[in-house]
This record gives sequence, structure tokens and C-alpha cells, in this order.
Amino acid sequence: MLDLYEKTTFGCSKLITELYSTSFTLGIKTLDKRFHEPIFGIYGFVRYADEIVDTFHGFDKKTLLDRYKAETYLAIEEGISLNPVLHSFQKVVRKYNIEQDLIEAFLHSMEMDLYNIAYDADGYNEYIYGSAEVVGLMCLRVFCEGNEALYDKLKADARSLGAAFQKVNFLRDLKSDFSERGRVYFPGVDFENFDISAKAIIEDDIQRDFDNAYRGIMGLPEGARKGVYLAYVYYLKLFGRIKQTAANRIQHERIRVPDRIKFALLAKTLVQSSLNVL
Repeated sequence: MLDLYEKTTFGCSKLITELYSTSFTLGIKTLDKRFHEPIFGIYGFVRYADEIVDTFHGFDKKTLLDRYKAETYLAIEEGISLNPVLHSFQKVVRKYNIEQDLIEAFLHSMEMDLYNIAYDADGYNEYIYGSAEVVGLMCLRVFCEGNEALYDKLKADARSLGAAFQKVNFLRDLKSDFSERGRVYFPGVDFENFDISAKAIIEDDIQRDFDNAYRGIMGLPEGARKGVYLAYVYYLKLFGRIKQTAANRIQHERIRVPDRIKFALLAKTLVQSSLNVL
């Protein structure tokens, strides 16, 4: 009967992914089937941690995050949890030997969001690493399935992919991060005076991350490449829309890619994959 319990816990993480992110859901479902549950497990874990610091207003976020952290480590140590999100995550951690320092770095970045409303360059890099790059490394652990040489080869590019996604999110959510949470992640950027030159500097940095990430995606195992590439092209499309949007509009609205375009990108990716032209 434990199999049934574990099936329901991964089902919870899958549902979380489907409700929170169309783009990541499409990307995961395009992976080889053996990767579906573990990547859903990772997404559910990081999504709920992020919810604590971003959404649970009116509650003691520090206490909630500390509890989540303690229950995470306990679940990994004991190999079980009655929290379905943490149970599915610990299964992934134990099966694919995801290092505890990656988990610690992620949870530390979540804690940084409880206090920091503006970041200097060092704090920004620390936050990007913990909130996004380590998530890419967790997923890479799954995709490499114990192949240490492949993991080491793709590690830097996986970090670049996570960084690119996070920085695009920061640009997309510039308005809500500032107006709802008082945060400006980009170092040296004054939200009230965000202009074309500041935007261009950020965009150049993001483009370098995308370029490095593409190289790594092409080196992924076949069962992982298509799904990760789909997430990549979706974010690249979103990034293109942001680049075409004036700086003052970024301050006042959230740029998005309509679902019809996401599904068109899915169809194109599937065709390219079938023709071996990814």
C-alpha cells in the first residue's frame, strides 16, 4: 500500500505544477516518462517554499519557512513524510543523490526574501544561485541518472539556464515585486527611474545566460533534451517580448506569452525533435 501513498504524493506535486505553471507542465510532459515524477517532485517542493515567502501575507512567514525547512530535512533523513510534497521530494533526493548543499542554498535564498528588499551585486548573485541555479542542478541530477562525468560537463550550463529563467522572471515581475513586496532584485536599479539603458544591461546579461544554456541543452540525454528545450524556447519567446517592450511599460504591466503561442511552440518542438534538428 505504500506504493499507493507514493503515487498520491507525486500526484499532488503534479497538480501543483499544472495549476501554477503551464509552461513548466508542458516541458515536463515532453520529457521521457521516467523523468515526469521526479521533476514534478522538485517543482512542487520549490513552488511551495516560494509561496511561503511571496504569498502567505498575514502569517508568520519566518516560522512557516523554518518549519518547512526542518520537515524537509527530517523527511530526507527518515525517508518518509506525511506532507505529500515533502514525501515526493525526499524520494527524488534519495534516489538521485541530490546534495544537501543544493537544498540548503535554495532554502537560504527563500529566507533572504523575508528580509531583503534591495540587493547588491554579491547578494544578487547569491540569491540567483540559491533560488534558480541549484534548481537546475537538482533537475540535472535526475537527467544524468548517476552519470557523474556528464553531470560535471553540463553543470555550468545548467546553472546558466536556471539563472536565465529567474532573471527573465525578475523583469516580467518587476512591477509586482516592487509594488506588492517592496523588492528590486537587480543591483543598482532604481525602480522609479528604470530606463532603457538599465534594461539593456540586464538584457545583455540574460542573453549570455541563454547562449550558455543552449549549449548545455544540446548535451542532455535524449529523454531530457526535448522537454528542457521546450522550456528554453518558451522563456526565450517571453524574453523577446520583454526586449521589445519599453522600460516604462515593464514598470506598469506584466508581459506574458499567450497559451496559444505556448502550444504552437510545443508543436514546433515536437516536429523538430522528430526530425532530429534540435
